[in-house]
Amino acid sequence: MIRVLKPGALTQLQDLGRYGFQRFGVPVNGVMDEWSHRVANILVGNDESVATLECTLTGPVLQFTDERLIALSGADMRATLDGATVPLNEPVLVRRGATLSFGECRRGARLYLAVRGGFDVEPVMGSVSTFPRGGFGGFAGRALQKGDRLPLRARDAGYPRVRRLLVQCGTPFVSAAIFDLPAHEQPEAVRAVRGPQWSAFIEEAQTAFVSTPFTVDTQSDRMGYRLRGEVLRLTQPLEMISEATPFGTVQVPPDGNPIVLMADRQSAGGYPKIAYVASVDLPWLAQALPGAELRFAIVELEEAQALYLARDAALAGLREQVRLAMQPVVTAAAEGAEA
Repeated sequence: MIRVLKPGALTQLQDLGRYGFQRFGVPVNGVMDEWSHRVANILVGNDESVATLECTLTGPVLQFTDERLIALSGADMRATLDGATVPLNEPVLVRRGATLSFGECRRGARLYLAVRGGFDVEPVMGSVSTFPRGGFGGFAGRALQKGDRLPLRARDAGYPRVRRLLVQCGTPFVSAAIFDLPAHEQPEAVRAVRGPQWSAFIEEAQTAFVSTPFTVDTQSDRMGYRLRGEVLRLTQPLEMISEATPFGTVQVPPDGNPIVLMADRQSAGGYPKIAYVASVDLPWLAQALPGAELRFAIVELEEAQALYLARDAALAGLREQVRLAMQPVVTAAAEGAEA
């Protein structure tokens, strides 16, 4: 179990999303930064669909009432366990009673905490993701609050000999393993494919979309990132029937300022869509803070698909490293007994 001593700015359970219910108006939700969520789960030996704690801007203060293997990935929030610095992207076994705290957010906006075995909460419509506006999913349908007690599913320490190491050391945690993480370099521009209404925008707007910077507005949230920059105009007023809105849709309302729809987006929208952000770059966008400047670059659909498949292949390599590291250690005595 994890006790919530302080909740942080916005800390909530999220998994890969709630699919199959958009036709009823139920949003997908899910993690904003899928890359960091998946890396954290892989490092503790979880299936990547298991929910993690998404911590935004200001992290919580959490106390572990039991020994537990965890991993942190995503934003650098200066995580510490009983005052000792905790590395990102590394599985660590936490001592019973240790307290996890966070300091200043030095890079990114969202950090993901995975615990081996996952959180023991009931899924709603097949997902554990929190939807605060609807009041369901996650832990009690809301972000964490002071005094909450998060139940965990029972699970072993994962890596051979790591428990013995924790017993031998007096530290609040020990590193379970170190891996070569796949490269995840930030692109110079957010890659996007043309949307179905691309040709409905004047040529100057199409050029401005890929040649001028946009700033993430302070009114941005998990539902959408509002961007400020060159105003994007249509060739003529356009009335549309609402269409499905996937993660990364760049829609342009009548004021000409684009909005990128994010994890908590509505299920359908009627504004013209100038582009869709390539899925491979959504994690970078999700880590952008208000005030951040970004640019777009148009890529073809085939290139966007190839980039996504390359990312999946890189994660498969990490998953195999972890699988091998978690294999039981066979001692010479055991080998002799089998012979």
